[in-house]
Formats: sequence, C-alpha cells, structure tokens
Amino acid sequence: MCGITGWIDTERDLTTPEHHTSAQAMTATMACRGPDDSGLWCSPHAILGHRRLSIIDLDGGRQPMAADANDVVLTYSGEIYNFTELRAELAARGHRFHTRSDTEVVLRGYLEWGPELAARLNGMYAFAIWDARTRELLLIRDRLGIKPLYYHPYPGGLLFGSEPKAILANPLFEAALDDSGIAELFALPTAPTPGHGIFAGLRQVRAGHLVRATERGVTETAYWHPPAHPHTDDPETTAAHVRELLRDTVARQLVADVPLGSLLSGGVDSSAVSALAAAESARAGGKLDTYSVDFPDGERGFRRTAWHDSRDEPFARAVADHLGTNHTTIVVDPGDVRRYEETVLRARDLPGWGEMDVSLYLLFERVRRHSTVALSGESADEVFGGYPYFRDPAALAHDGFPWLYGRETPAALLRPEVSARVRPQEYARSRYEEALAQVPRLPGERGRDARVREVSYLALTRWLPALLDRKDRMSMATGLEVRVPFCDHRLVEYVWNVPWAVRFADGEEKHLLRRAVADLLPDRVVHRRKSAFPANPDPGYPQALRTRVADLLADPVAPVFELVDRAAVTALVDAGRPLPSPRAASSATAGLGYLLGVDAWLRAYRVRIR
Repeated sequence: MCGITGWIDTERDLTTPEHHTSAQAMTATMACRGPDDSGLWCSPHAILGHRRLSIIDLDGGRQPMAADANDVVLTYSGEIYNFTELRAELAARGHRFHTRSDTEVVLRGYLEWGPELAARLNGMYAFAIWDARTRELLLIRDRLGIKPLYYHPYPGGLLFGSEPKAILANPLFEAALDDSGIAELFALPTAPTPGHGIFAGLRQVRAGHLVRATERGVTETAYWHPPAHPHTDDPETTAAHVRELLRDTVARQLVADVPLGSLLSGGVDSSAVSALAAAESARAGGKLDTYSVDFPDGERGFRRTAWHDSRDEPFARAVADHLGTNHTTIVVDPGDVRRYEETVLRARDLPGWGEMDVSLYLLFERVRRHSTVALSGESADEVFGGYPYFRDPAALAHDGFPWLYGRETPAALLRPEVSARVRPQEYARSRYEEALAQVPRLPGERGRDARVREVSYLALTRWLPALLDRKDRMSMATGLEVRVPFCDHRLVEYVWNVPWAVRFADGEEKHLLRRAVADLLPDRVVHRRKSAFPANPDPGYPQALRTRVADLLADPVAPVFELVDRAAVTALVDAGRPLPSPRAASSATAGLGYLLGVDAWLRAYRVRIR
C-alpha cells in the first residue's frame, strides 16, 4: 500500500521552487503510508507525488510511473488482485511490460481502455492519472471505498491526496469547518455522507466513482453500484457459491513478496478468512501467521453487552489450534490509551473513536513487527447482515438510519444558536432520504426483503465507510497493509441479492456465511454470536476521562465550546450520565472521549469555525 498526492493548476507554473517545495511537503506527509520509497513527477501544470510501501515487485514498480512517451503519468495506491489476467490480456494486445508490478498493469490498462479501465479492476485502489494529451486529471477509487482519496477543487486547479494531511500541507488550503462539517461531526458520526471531507472545501472521491478535472471544471461519475436482480439459486447452491467466491478471493489476496498474516478475533468472519488462507498456505508448503488482540487480565475485565457477547481470545486460540497457525496474541496495555491519543488523531486528521482507535492502532503496530500485509474479516457484517439493526424489528421500522434508532447523537450537545444554524436533525434527515433514493431496487420486491435491501445499502454505503476509514488510517499509520476479502465486489454483488430468509435462516445472524464455512471451523466458532472489537477494560479509564472533561469544562478558552453547550455538558457530567456517543455501540466513555477528541482536533489543526 502507498500514499499518493498531487496538484494540477491551469494558471500557475508549478515548476517554480516555491510550488515544488509545497509539492514535496505534500508528499512527505504520506511517509507513514509509504516508508520504502518516494517519488515526485513535475510539469508546468501538474505535479504527482508518491510514497511507496513495497508489496509486489520490490525492485520495480517505482512511482509516479510514466508511459513511454511521458505524456500519461500514474500515482497509485492499492492492490489489483486480477492484475495477472489483465497483464496477459494487455500483452496479447501488444503492450510490453518493464516490471512485474500491478502498477504498470494499471498504467497500460488506462492506455488501452481509458477510464473504462476502472470497471475491469478487482481490488482495493485509489489512483490519479494525469493525461497531458488531453490536459485531464482522473481520480479513481475502488468500488467499496477501501482506499481513501481526498481532493480540493479551486478555481483553475485541484489538490488531492490519500489523506487530508497531504492537502493541508499546501498553503492554498485552510483548515476550516462550516455548517455541513459540523453536522457531519455531530449528527452523522457513524454514517458519514459519501464524498464529504469534513473540512470546508474538502471532498472525497466517492466509492465506485471517478473524478475528471479539466480546464472546463470538475465532474464525478459512478462506474459501479451493487446491481439488483432476482436471486434464483437454491440455498445449497448459494452457500456453495459463497464458499467458492471466498476461496478465490482469499487466494488472490495472498499474493505478496513480503511477509503476510491474518487477523484472527475468533469470530466467524476472521476465522473463515484465516481458515481459507491457512489452507492455501499449506498447499504452497507454508504455515500462516495469525494475530489476535487481548488486554492484561482480559477475562476479569470483560463485560458482556449487546455488542460484546463473548470475549475474543479463547475463541481465537481455539481457531489457531484447529488450523495449526503460527499464532501471536498482541497484549495491549490499557494505560497506553492516553499516550497514543495524539498519534491516532494525527493518523485520522479528524476526531475519531478514542480508545477504540488506540487499541486498533496498537494491534496494527505490533503486527507490523512481523508482517507487512494482513488479511481481515472486516465488512462481513455489512455484506451478510450481522449487526443487531438487521434483526431488530423496531430498528428496521425506524424512519431513519437504523443504527440510530433510540439513540441520541452528539448533536444534542450543540449550543442552541449553533444548532439553529446547522439544523442537525434536518441535515441527517436529508442525508437519509438521499441515501434511500440511491438504492438499486428490484421490481416487485416488497416487505421485509425490500427493507433489508435498503438497510444493506445503507450499511454498505454509510456505515461501512466509517469502519474502512478507521481501519485504513490506523493500519497505514504503522505501515501495515490490511486487505479485506469480504469487500470483493463479486461477493458483495452476489450476496446483496440473496433473500433475507436465506441469509438469516434458522434465526441465526449471518447464517449463509456460517453454512458456507461450517466444515472449516470448530462448531462453537461457527455458531458464535457477533462480538465487536474489544473495549478498554481498565476500571480507572472512565474516571480518568471524567477528570479530563472536568478540566476541559474549567478551561474558558476551550475551542470545542464554540460549538458545544458548556452548561449541557456540565449538567450531564454532574448527574453522572453518559454523553451522547458517536458510535452505535453503547459505551459509558465514548461520548466523553469524543468531546475531548473534537477539542484536541480543533486545537491541533487550528481549525477555523466559519
């Protein structure tokens, strides 16, 4: 995986020392994403930057990569899992390759097919192509949005980067927050609007879209949506096809010229991926490395909730023993949370999920000591319907994002005058209606199946992006590439059309997935209920947060109180009640941590509130 950035401008000469220095600074911010190499390609009206994490063809594949005539240039981040087939097809069409990298396949694929290349790719990717022949910049992002890509259009030009920090490094961009950004942070922290970059003037290339920037302006076009069509396979055939798709996906995602392992929580998702990866590794004469996370004295600190049904570690060990993997348990010290808060803030460039982010970062940092690539079970719940809101009749009937049913968002804490201006409830309602209007529908579908199709679409396009962004930032901050087999678009397209009665047969969440992999895993793992990423079990953590929030309340110049009602926070804290949480999973500390995080972000990034 890598970090990309760049700058086009039709009026400025970008080869001047001043602009070249700015481009170098933009590229340098991506060093964590690409610690192995750096490159910069410059021309009068376009600069492309790249930081490389070498995964395939370690000696080749340097970037930015230019075509033979130097008139088409690519800066690319990601992995193309069908690059071998595409390479053979391009070679048959007369293309000559100089490297073994998938980067060159993307470049030559564009020369052959133009923007239509995107629809041929299987993988996770975000890349930019400057075509000097047409003076056009293309920004393309993978179908599910696994890899991030931000951009800032301005009159006569555009800045782009894998993360906001690349664009923030250019003096043309100011860290500012407008009303829509406030609404996103406080009303929709678990359902970010596709394309919104939080900072004023910052956009994201939406998943499955391409952005074209020319002298005439900037346009965005979709090249993929999950297609709606009747599902005609019987349950047995459906499970068999899911199994084959997973097997093929995992096999493709094991290709790497660096050490690779698998994240293993002991849930059915990561266990299925690990089982298929272990089988492929064994066929190649190797043994898979697996990794789980735990806390000191984790058994005593565990508390069962609706989102944490059981402790991970015993199940992860059972799966590792069953598969015969080289297993490592990463023990995270709860006391590290405060020490790494600024690190994860700088990784995100935005307020995040507090101690949940820190724990994930520390897991990835320890895994990176052993592996450069790791497979993950992320997104199986969105694809197969594993979350409680897929099964809760009240959440399904809720006329809004189902994960917000019965919940209060941090928008409840906004100052009255800010709330009156931002109108967070109206904003959230509009975003929900926009999302429903985009759902690809099946003619004649009614009732529960129609609603589950809507909820599945919301989960894939509004809920999942928040998780993928978190995974990307925390992993790439450590130089670890995390691959997500359940985001393979072939699997998503297939399961998306499977009726709910098949996905949820026998009253069991993710029944279809469990049936597809039942022979690979111990029975108690196959039928283990979903349990979310483990929370910090430190009994002193909540009190430490309350003390810090009390200090924040006593600070007369705390920037967060330009937005948040100090008196409302004081009343909740004094009453011992939790603050509204930015996450769907209930937590006594999440709201406190989020308030502190927003304040830290406003200070660290010197965000101007418009």
